[in-house]
Amino acid sequence: MLSRGLIAAIAIVSVGAVAKQTIAPAPIVKPAPAVTPVPANFLAMKGYLPAGASPDSLALNPPPPAPGSGAEARDIEASKAGLALRGTPRWDLARRDADLFSPSATSTFSCAAGINLGAKTTPKIEQLMLRVARDLAMSTSATKRKYMRQRPFMVNGEPVCTPEHEKVLRSDGSYPSGHSAIGWGWGLILAEVIPGRTTQLVARGRAFGDSRRVCNVHWLVDVEEGRVDGSAVLARLASEPAFQADIAAARAEATALAGKSNPAGCEAEAAALAVQ
Repeated sequence: MLSRGLIAAIAIVSVGAVAKQTIAPAPIVKPAPAVTPVPANFLAMKGYLPAGASPDSLALNPPPPAPGSGAEARDIEASKAGLALRGTPRWDLARRDADLFSPSATSTFSCAAGINLGAKTTPKIEQLMLRVARDLAMSTSATKRKYMRQRPFMVNGEPVCTPEHEKVLRSDGSYPSGHSAIGWGWGLILAEVIPGRTTQLVARGRAFGDSRRVCNVHWLVDVEEGRVDGSAVLARLASEPAFQADIAAARAEATALAGKSNPAGCEAEAAALAVQ
């Protein structure tokens, strides 16, 4: 899970950044939109799973790699490969993927989806993604609390792609990755909504989680086990009527937009993702 402290800090930083950049003249009153956008902070929403229904991550995730083990050596090598991407477009994309709270958070999947995703363009899909994000984020909580594994930057002393989050990240366990659970879950859910884009969406969900390794805030196994927790949540959600109803509504919305939307910057994103 993303700890409540981490979530609050990221939200405050995001809001603060917007406040500094936005010095606008007197507001212009506009007619209310036909559909009111849902809040970007998914923690303000109610998840689909009833209390206590989330899969037990402690039964799903093994202990993190032991010091000196081959598994730890694998994590260290993968971390070095991520650090080599600093200053590249892949590093920039990882920073973008780190922000779960801006109004454009879900738009990171637009190129993979083949349509412009967002609160104004696809409100049904937006609500589905944000509401399920809460269930996905909470899924890693028990394992995080038990092991409180140190994050890569705390071990290697190298920069992270979001230095404004570093202080609070130090107090939040690294294993497994809540961002990875969310990104993997989003990719799989969107593949149900837009089945013709399954390959692109699942690949983007995987890359979204791997951005945490590139960012130097998670080890490779943290990312991998986040996918396990995210998959378990989706398996459990399959029996929730409200989730299934929202999937159907989102699918209808996507179908109506097919061929009518052209996301920008997709060639640059593809080039960045081609670099591992």
